[in-house]
Amino acid sequence: MTDCEYHEMTDKLKIAIIGSGNIGTDLLIKVMRSAHLTCTLFAGRNFNSAGMKRASQLGVPISDRGIEAIVADPAICDVVFDCTSAQAHVGHWAKLDALGKTVIDMTPAKLGEFCIPAINAQDCLATGNGNINMITCGGQSSIPIAAAIGGVHADIDYIEVASSIASRSAGPATRANLDEYIETTEDALQRFSGARRTKAILILNPANPPIDMQTTIYAKIAEPDLPAIQAAVAAMVEKLKSYVPGYQLIVPPTIEGGRVVTTIKVMGAGDYLPQYAGNLDIINCAAIAMAEKIAEERKHG
Repeated sequence: MTDCEYHEMTDKLKIAIIGSGNIGTDLLIKVMRSAHLTCTLFAGRNFNSAGMKRASQLGVPISDRGIEAIVADPAICDVVFDCTSAQAHVGHWAKLDALGKTVIDMTPAKLGEFCIPAINAQDCLATGNGNINMITCGGQSSIPIAAAIGGVHADIDYIEVASSIASRSAGPATRANLDEYIETTEDALQRFSGARRTKAILILNPANPPIDMQTTIYAKIAEPDLPAIQAAVAAMVEKLKSYVPGYQLIVPPTIEGGRVVTTIKVMGAGDYLPQYAGNLDIINCAAIAMAEKIAEERKHG
């Protein structure tokens, strides 16, 4: 390694990834492409998993000790991506908080600050809370639109979001956390939109070939200002595209059955996962956006 390469690596924010499944492995590829981040640990439970093998091939330090690899060597990282499960994150956060680590939680555990980078990235950093919760994939796709609508109308009676994803893109952790997914998405929807009532629906579609992720947002509003809603939603979509290039508005806000209805689609970048897995890509893109903001904050003191 040359001196130039060494200084470039040490100037980057050191990232540890816990969880060697689809989300963790896709995050690894995205971290390696970042100019501000470097992966210094990829930890799971099984050296023979596809993710561990991929990390090893890429020359990334790996461990089969999970969280204990960080406990044994806290200096190995600055920020931890927890890509395990909501239940596991509870124990992980207790240990990582004691070590003073910043954690970007990819699970619907709801222990940290709800984060939508297009809406409250700076607020999440300003709170000083070391636990940043990326909510859910459906939350990352729908909440920005719901918040845009909420910015136009303070009085929203009801918002419902229905996300349809390819069954193949839902791994064991996703399936094990379905109850947490619903609860966390609904809570975050209410917080960011101001709606009195919220409902989240997740559909695992077994179609072959697999479908792309689509999310439809329904909002019940008395006397909606449709032109203002359309402008606010269009502006929010552009914000999302700055870190999720595959985010697309496919049905602009319209009035249907006395409700405001709009639909978005998310195409994945195809880094590690198939392009149809936009549900995993969007939450990973959001997490990378937050990690890069942390890196910039620390670089500039």
